[in-house]
Amino acid sequence: MVRLPPPGLGAAASILLLAAALGYGAVAGGHVPAVVNWVKDTRDAAANAVGFRIAAISLSGAKEVSREEILTTAGVTGRASLLFLDAAAARTRLLSNPWIADAAVLKLYPDRLQITVTERQAFALWQKDGRVSVIADDGTVLEPFVEDRYVGLPLVVGRDAQHRAKAFLAVIDRYPDIRPVLRASILVAGRRWNLRLNNGIDVRLPETNVGEALDRLVALDRDKKLLSRDIVAVDLRLPDRVTVRLSEAAAQARDDALKDKKKKRGGEA
Repeated sequence: MVRLPPPGLGAAASILLLAAALGYGAVAGGHVPAVVNWVKDTRDAAANAVGFRIAAISLSGAKEVSREEILTTAGVTGRASLLFLDAAAARTRLLSNPWIADAAVLKLYPDRLQITVTERQAFALWQKDGRVSVIADDGTVLEPFVEDRYVGLPLVVGRDAQHRAKAFLAVIDRYPDIRPVLRASILVAGRRWNLRLNNGIDVRLPETNVGEALDRLVALDRDKKLLSRDIVAVDLRLPDRVTVRLSEAAAQARDDALKDKKKKRGGEA
């Protein structure tokens, strides 16, 4: 029994032969970049002619990145053939998108392609040099601008704050009285954090034993209503003392009260 060659095989062979001849001439003439693209299109056309055209694409895991963007990044076009698609290179290109943490590209012959992506999630806002970006929990910058849907994310400020935010905010999450009133967490000199509260108070935390410092802060606010007072800063850097700085108005009122007290004592004398 004689088997007939698959439909299109003769045309494909002719295309490849022509491509080889023209390719050699173009290389000799110094037109390599243009020829490379032409050869790719030609070989894909030949593979498509014998049944390797990508007829179905299964895509899963994408929410933030559109289907069109994924296919374009992976190099999957209407002319691409499954036979010559480099799955490893396509995966590498997909990983260049900051939203994509991992990707798998699987070729299912003769004509199906399966792409699975694992996306990063928006975790916090990071401010550096006056610019605010959206970051993932591993510090990857996802967007260099902030859309309205991200304005409620916690804000971290300072060089390298994007890489240390996950661990620090995990500590803050253990204090439900602090997190709702926290405007920003500021990394100071890459060593320790300050908290900027919604009412403008700065809380200076130590380099180590941050949890113990926050325990003291919560206790002082519960017992003394510290964070509701007319102050501008609370210094918790020393384990054996808490230093509070009054606002200018509160400091002036305190000075006036002391002067009045001295006058009264002098009059009584």
